[in-house]
Amino acid sequence: MTSTGVSRQTIAQAFADLRAQKKVGLVAFIPAGYPDLATTAAILPALEQGGANVIEIGFPFSDPIADGPTIQAAFTQTLSKGLKIADIFSTVSAARPNLSIPLVAMVSFSIVFRYGVERFVANARAAGFDGLILPDLPPPEAQRVCETVRAGGLDTILLVAPTTTTQRRKEITSLCSGFVYYLSVSGITGERDQLPADLSENLRQLRSVTDRPVCVGFGIHRPAQVAQLAGLAEGAIVGSAFVKRMQQHAAQGKDAIAKHLREYAAELMGKS
Repeated sequence: MTSTGVSRQTIAQAFADLRAQKKVGLVAFIPAGYPDLATTAAILPALEQGGANVIEIGFPFSDPIADGPTIQAAFTQTLSKGLKIADIFSTVSAARPNLSIPLVAMVSFSIVFRYGVERFVANARAAGFDGLILPDLPPPEAQRVCETVRAGGLDTILLVAPTTTTQRRKEITSLCSGFVYYLSVSGITGERDQLPADLSENLRQLRSVTDRPVCVGFGIHRPAQVAQLAGLAEGAIVGSAFVKRMQQHAAQGKDAIAKHLREYAAELMGKS
């Protein structure tokens, strides 16, 4: 329970519930501090109200790993304002008591390393994060870091690409304690008209090497694409499409942005 009495789910509980209900969950991505921190605070509860099962909060980075132009533009604008890691933690901490769903940080390991791994993990957990997605941390280097993250009370989430070999998939998924982030395509993020034809086979192969929940990202932006993952994955990760809507309504202020994202989340989950 949080201080307001809201029952807080762990990542494991969130995906166990989805599995039991045979539903595909929504992992919604937003860039922290875009267009400002007040908007971030307003969006978090709105996404939960819209039906998001997990919220992924991106820490702006000047050299993004695989983010497409939409997310890159948001990061660039945010960094130009001098956003600090402490600002993100304090914003999440203030919003956390009113949220029941898990929060995960999408953050480059270079940021975590400079900040100090143990310090970052401790502060992230204190702020209310449940896990870390480390997109640029491959094994075997990842093993020691993941052990430190888990020892600090956070789940670890790593990325698997379509081109990742079977042996490599085993190594990566063995280091995931939250869920496995599967990239539907190699390349960068962004909306796509169709999911890859070989997605089903790739996910079945991935299932053969791990029992962790699997969430699929890159390209998803329509309710039909979320529904397409039924029986194949536990979650659909949607990022660029949310950020695009944030950009479209940025001039209208935080409440309008939050409203549009809540409605879009509900649309993706077939609740609109």
